[in-house]
Amino acid sequence: MKYIFVILCSYLFGSIPWALVIGKVFFHKDIREEGSGNLGASNAGRVLGKPVAIIVTILDALKAFFSMLIAHYVAPEAILFAGVACCIGHCFPIFAKFKGGKAVATTYGFLLGVVVFITGQWFWQFLFPIICFFIFLYMSKMVSVASIMSIFVAVVTGFFINVDLRVSLAVLLLWLLITYRHRDNINRIKQGKENKIKWMG
Repeated sequence: MKYIFVILCSYLFGSIPWALVIGKVFFHKDIREEGSGNLGASNAGRVLGKPVAIIVTILDALKAFFSMLIAHYVAPEAILFAGVACCIGHCFPIFAKFKGGKAVATTYGFLLGVVVFITGQWFWQFLFPIICFFIFLYMSKMVSVASIMSIFVAVVTGFFINVDLRVSLAVLLLWLLITYRHRDNINRIKQGKENKIKWMG
C-alpha cells in the first residue's frame, strides 16, 4: 500500500501546473491561451517574462525531487517509480485536463533525486547534462533541441557509468517521453519554423 500511495501522490504532485497557477494568480492570464499554449517554463517565459520562467523551472524540478524525497523515507523501493510518476503527472496533469508541459525541468529534478538518493554521481548524471543543455542552446538557439539532446546525454552517460541499470532505463524512458512531447517542435525544426531564442549571442 505504501508503494501505491507514494506513486499516486507523486503523480498528483507532478500534476500541479505551476505555470498555470502563477499565470492566473499573479498575472490573471491563462498561458494555455497564449504563446505555444504549453504549460512549461519556456511558454511561461514567453508569455509572463524571464523571471517567471526561472521560477517555474525551479518549481517544476522540485516536484520530482520532493516526490523522490518522500519515497526515500516512506517506500525507498519505489523511489525511481515516484520520480517517473511525477514526470508523467507533469505531462498529463489531472488538474489541467491532462494537457501539461514537456517534463524537461521535471526530469532534471528527477536526475537531482537520482544523484542525491541513489548514485552520488553529481557531475556525470546532473551537472554535465546541464552544461550540455547550455552548449546545445548556444549552438542551436532552440530550447527544444537543447532539451532533447541534453537529456539524451544523460541517457548515454548513465549507461556508460552503469552505476544502476534501473536508473539508466528510467532516464531512457523519460528521454523517450520528452522526445514524444516535443514532436511538434521536431516537425517545426524540419520545416525551419522553430522559435529561436534571442538573448543568447
